[in-house]
Amino acid sequence: MPRNARPRPDRSSRPAAQADRARRPPATGRQPHDEPARPRESAPALPAVSAFADLDMPPALLAALKEQGVTAPFPIQAATLPNTLNGRDILGRGRTGSGKTLAFGLALLARTAGRRARPRRPLALVLVPTRELAQQVTDALIPYADAVRLRLTTVVGGLSISRQANALKHGAEVLVATPGRLNDLVDRGDCELGEVEITVLDEADQMADMGFLPQVTRLLDRVAPGGQRMLFSATLDRDVDRLVRRFLHDPLTHSVDPPAGAVTTMEHHLLHVAEADKHAAIMHIAARDGQVIMFVAMKHAADRLARKLLAGGVRAAALHGGRTQSQRNRTLEAFRTGDLDVLVATNVAARGIHVDDLDLVVNVDPPTDHKDYLHRGGRTARAGRSGTVVTLVLPGQRREMARVMSAAGITPQSTHVQPGDGELAHITGARTPGRAPVTVPAPSNGRTTSRSGGSHKPPRRRSAGHARRSSPAVPPRQAY
Repeated sequence: MPRNARPRPDRSSRPAAQADRARRPPATGRQPHDEPARPRESAPALPAVSAFADLDMPPALLAALKEQGVTAPFPIQAATLPNTLNGRDILGRGRTGSGKTLAFGLALLARTAGRRARPRRPLALVLVPTRELAQQVTDALIPYADAVRLRLTTVVGGLSISRQANALKHGAEVLVATPGRLNDLVDRGDCELGEVEITVLDEADQMADMGFLPQVTRLLDRVAPGGQRMLFSATLDRDVDRLVRRFLHDPLTHSVDPPAGAVTTMEHHLLHVAEADKHAAIMHIAARDGQVIMFVAMKHAADRLARKLLAGGVRAAALHGGRTQSQRNRTLEAFRTGDLDVLVATNVAARGIHVDDLDLVVNVDPPTDHKDYLHRGGRTARAGRSGTVVTLVLPGQRREMARVMSAAGITPQSTHVQPGDGELAHITGARTPGRAPVTVPAPSNGRTTSRSGGSHKPPRRRSAGHARRSSPAVPPRQAY
């Protein structure tokens, strides 16, 4: 049993219909469409803490937090960790950058510490919808997994399945995975989930939106019955109700934000522009002094816009699902290190991508769903910083954007702009382009290869005379 385990019922002994009835919320008092139909909580929540030292965690984890510069828990961590460390299921919502990853990661690592996984049989599982989010979760947890000497493996599509199977064969206590690739490994006999006693679903609503719900359900049916389940997301709506009712037992429901996930440090602007002026407006914004992510609807549109920006003297590259994982990793690394000024992305980058101090996101093609809008915007104004989300709106898109804003619970500022005018410059920092065409330089020296496909093992020793292997550290006081 994991550390601090409390007795839990064996949910496999009850018929599914009976279990659903036991967890189903009252039929009255329905929440707005962004709210989940919350299950009733029979056990009171443990009080929040004000410091990590107040938590029952291994001293090595507390030391790692201090080493990483994480000095105090963010609200979602302070509220949920006392309960999750005690083995309770959690249904949590917090905006991107609010600390969700450490909220579930510290509990998972603390309760797994001291155990050793058998080959192909992980003890803890984190399911995420995209390769990028899998990489971010992996990078955020590695320093803490090292501290308690746990092996962490990441398995995602787009990389060698044989290499991932080999990593599992050597053993890993913690597995971070996307549903499709993990199902493939299970079907091949390369992974057995029967000893997984702690399961995390991160961004469960996107997994449902992407059609992964049957795969997720199949995986959850294979983990150890009666284990701990933690479901975290930036948004929680009725798409995840079936998962909550079927797999979570007496979960503590915690929300950092209102349903819209609106961030007080984020400005929202609808820039109304004529179709003939749109491309020039994009070029002016891209020429700003500072980085920007520009979202488009289609892969070919991302490639086309990136080429036009390069021709206009702007260091830009495209990020979308049509690129290989190594190409996507190199592009992200180049943007993070400042070798690129503009990242042109489809929704593949709308969740799970962290770039320090990014202060502008531009929706070149407006999103058609309010959740996509919120997650695109979540690339800026992270962890208390300020940021601006700009959407370029053509005359025929005004009604649709009004609907999206209403569903998101956001009242944006609307401005009519033209290339080169003062309002565009004031809102976005736009400048007149005119630089010579450029090519994108190779990414600067740093980690450009993905761990997604191999097992990360903790260092063998930590003596003063033996340097600790360099690993991607969480930026000081940065919440993930």
